[in-house]
Amino acid sequence: MNTSDFTVKPELAYHIEIAIASLSHHHARIQEIESFRFSDEKSLLERAKGIFKGVLLLQTCNRVEVIVHGGIELLQSFLEEEGRSGHRLLEGEAALRHLLELSSGMDSMIVGEDQIIGQMRQALKRAEEAKSVDPYLRTCMEKAIHVGVLVRQRTRINRGAVSIGSAAVELAERLLGGLEKRHILVIGTGEMGSLVAKALAERGLSAIYVANRTYDRAVSLAEEIGGKAVRLSELYNYIRLSDVVISCTSAPHPIIYREKLQPVMEERRWPLEKHPRPLVIIDIAQPRDAEEGVQEIDGVQLYTIDDLRCISENNLHSRMTEIEQARVIVEDELAHCRRLLARSSVEDIIASIYTWAEAIRVREKERALHRMRNSSAAPEGILDDLTMALVNKLLADVTYSIRECGEKGDLKGAEAILFALTKRSRPPRGRNFFRAE
Repeated sequence: MNTSDFTVKPELAYHIEIAIASLSHHHARIQEIESFRFSDEKSLLERAKGIFKGVLLLQTCNRVEVIVHGGIELLQSFLEEEGRSGHRLLEGEAALRHLLELSSGMDSMIVGEDQIIGQMRQALKRAEEAKSVDPYLRTCMEKAIHVGVLVRQRTRINRGAVSIGSAAVELAERLLGGLEKRHILVIGTGEMGSLVAKALAERGLSAIYVANRTYDRAVSLAEEIGGKAVRLSELYNYIRLSDVVISCTSAPHPIIYREKLQPVMEERRWPLEKHPRPLVIIDIAQPRDAEEGVQEIDGVQLYTIDDLRCISENNLHSRMTEIEQARVIVEDELAHCRRLLARSSVEDIIASIYTWAEAIRVREKERALHRMRNSSAAPEGILDDLTMALVNKLLADVTYSIRECGEKGDLKGAEAILFALTKRSRPPRGRNFFRAE
């Protein structure tokens, strides 16, 4: 009998136990993503970790991903209780593939962008700090991050790729017909703000202003790019001087208010002009930095992440070949990850087997030592009794299971147990079933 007749392949037998609720730029506008976002990530993880074996939250400027070690029905129920809707749900292999494609830059608005790897690492770190991630979910995330790095090493998917930040700079360049001799204000000095500022530093501007709530960080970035640091209390003075404002803070509330911007725009009007000098505001923050209605002020042109889609589409067209190569890598790594998770899922069972066997070994060893100390029996006989006792007790349950299979006429089941123990499909004729090789 061929062992493949009764050996089930891991990839067919094992169900990947993760589920993902995803809302991204592919399926939602910026306002919908903002409404879905969780402003207090720590609190969410605290609530969710009592429900799921593991939970992690990934939030970027154009997506929200709730990733759990658990079932899709439970995840849907949890999100309904949290007042969230409009998301798509993925589970099992589809969810794992989504994670790998996400880390590879294939699912990003700007195809091939590198920021997603750092964002996934940070999401994992925050979940570790909240003690909401279990070993299974950690394995999924670490594998996804590894695949993201691998894809960038083996393809050119990120060759010349732009981030959301540099796409914002490109948009400003298109709108103004170039950025030379322009004045630009960058609000925010996080990862996105740093990318924007560094991209602008290469454009031959007359001035770059850097504003941030923490002034020291504004000073540090301004010194790095040759710009001027601005205190947030002076924000509107420097908006008045600027041609473009690119805002990308992590503030939970607006930074640019309609009521405060209105008089600033009036100051940009020359005495004989009907309209103020135009101001381009590119808001790539999540949640948005510009208050609703700012775009209605005369002279203000407001653009958000939704307006970067045209750049994304051009980027996608130029990278189709790289995406196909990346997809091959993802599928290969998906198969490896599936086997890795299947193995990890039985580690507790394996540990239990070893604990059970060790208890038997210790008990029989103590009995043998007691006999050696308190009887005149030959050591060879005591050792023979010890090994016989170990064999009998370790194989008692196995023998029972094989006999039970025999009573049911389940020969394949009996031979599967044999194969698991001896790695052969049936005992050779005339030889002891459990004879050592």
